[in-house]
Amino acid sequence: MDGKSLNITQENINQLKQIFPQIFKEDKVDFLQLKALLGVDVIAKDEAYSLSWAGKYEAFKEIQKQTTATLIPDREGSIDFDNAENIFIEGENLEVLRVLQKSYYGKIKMIYIDPPYNTGNDFIYNDKFAEHKTEYLQKIGAIDEDGNIVNASLYQQNTRESGRFHSIWLSLMYPRLYLAKNLLKEDGVIFISIDDNEVHNLRLLLDELFGEENFIGQIVWRKRAGGGSDSEYFSIEHEYILIYAKNKDFATIFRFESEEKNYPFTESKGRYTKKPLNNKGLQDSKGLHYDIICPDGEVLKGIENQWVYSEKSFLKMIEDDRIIFEKNGNNKWNIKYKLYLHESKGKIPTSILYQVAYNKDGNQEIKELNLFFDYPKPSKLLKTFVNFVCQNNTEDIILDFFAGSGTTAQAVLELNEEDGGNRKFICVQLNEKCKETSEAYKAGYKTIADITKARITRVIQKIETERNGKMQLETNPQSLAFKSYRLADSNFKKWNNAIIAKTELAKQLQFHIVSTKEGSKTENMLQELILKLGLPLTTKIENKNSVFYVIDYKIAICLETFNLELRQNIIDWKPRQVVILDSLFESDEFLTNAKLRFKEHDIELTVI
Repeated sequence: MDGKSLNITQENINQLKQIFPQIFKEDKVDFLQLKALLGVDVIAKDEAYSLSWAGKYEAFKEIQKQTTATLIPDREGSIDFDNAENIFIEGENLEVLRVLQKSYYGKIKMIYIDPPYNTGNDFIYNDKFAEHKTEYLQKIGAIDEDGNIVNASLYQQNTRESGRFHSIWLSLMYPRLYLAKNLLKEDGVIFISIDDNEVHNLRLLLDELFGEENFIGQIVWRKRAGGGSDSEYFSIEHEYILIYAKNKDFATIFRFESEEKNYPFTESKGRYTKKPLNNKGLQDSKGLHYDIICPDGEVLKGIENQWVYSEKSFLKMIEDDRIIFEKNGNNKWNIKYKLYLHESKGKIPTSILYQVAYNKDGNQEIKELNLFFDYPKPSKLLKTFVNFVCQNNTEDIILDFFAGSGTTAQAVLELNEEDGGNRKFICVQLNEKCKETSEAYKAGYKTIADITKARITRVIQKIETERNGKMQLETNPQSLAFKSYRLADSNFKKWNNAIIAKTELAKQLQFHIVSTKEGSKTENMLQELILKLGLPLTTKIENKNSVFYVIDYKIAICLETFNLELRQNIIDWKPRQVVILDSLFESDEFLTNAKLRFKEHDIELTVI
């Protein structure tokens, strides 16, 4: 175990090997062979349509980086940590996405993000600080003693005067979206809020990362009903939401179930509504023009009318008593047909969200929770998106790595409460310091992440209060809990491969007699190993005699003590793998014997 996050480059090579094993010669790619297999011409430089910007090569390098960082539990900031399945992570999101690669690769059903819009006033992350050299950053004053970012050099205001205004934003988004795509299930879908400043570039960026063929739609959301003066020429009332699938062939965008109230009439065949048979809005078709004789003998000419159904279908509907002749206030005949509730396919989502929710609704929600945050998205908007893709499987995971005030978390919790689902959220928010002049700072919230955690906590408390006021609860209500984590340096020492001098090598060997860093807590080390073994953060663990048993994955972990009795206990449990700190072996002979004994029982031993 090298303690690093997923090697993206190697993962891409492995996938290529599965598809084209014949193009690999001595573990290197033979591009001529690949070209021959595909039977296509190579695109000449600068002759292909593509998105390019200053810094794109550096953005590629960000994707390939690995990290040894980890997540440490924040029990005080959690609710029912041990049983929780919802997750909040405080930390820089690019680094967090790297940390999550092994554990959540291909497991996320939906991603929603509301990233910086690049208006010229918002801050853009500076990815050069992602290595998390905690001591160094504290020394130079970049972060305070609690790890909060206080130095503006770690994030920069991207003004239009910058010569790389759009490039900086694209370099921010590219590696994050690449790593996010890895986390999506094959039928997963991503939603991204954006405005006019970068919607054109984001569309091209997503076409490159996800493929044009996986474009689902570009929704227009009316964010306020009139008013406003945020533009020189027009009052901007809308934003956009871009939607892409990981693989459009597998993704499903659900229709909304029809409500009974929209089917007001009842007969033996069930509830129905009346729909006009005449519809000139349909694409013109010769087969939809025919004469219809009304009960009083009046003829409605086909040349003047276009009907919804063909004449053959119309006659069959007459036999089935599904055609209704009614006269309007002008004594003119209207012909309608019965549409039954059980036949309805439901309402297809619209590309214009006109009256779903407004920014003022998001502001009101924050006020009701006694919190402060500028321009939070309304939870009803997020519920709409979740319902697009997470209707049938209510165990889906929804990720938001620009969590902001925590709207996504509130939407998931409330939607579960409304429909009995058990969807899970993972929310990630940078510990960016609140402005000292802001109402949030005055109220005691030092960072944006503090606001996010507070909102999740208060929404859970609100739902619990509402539950207590009800006479009867659902049989299996969702667990109102969440785990909180902080991004941190590894608990284990890093080997310095650059050291060559014998004296320095000796120091390194002495340094690594104990592999853990001084002050590393057992729980933090255990959590790091869970991540680096590729297991989810919700993995259940049992502690038996100082051995941690990962039940579902048949893994035993020893971090505090190891002896002959514990060795036999582990063998009796028959795990597939056992992980033990190297410092727990009292001698090389004891280590050798342990390796042999575990091997006899087909148990893989990993020493760290």
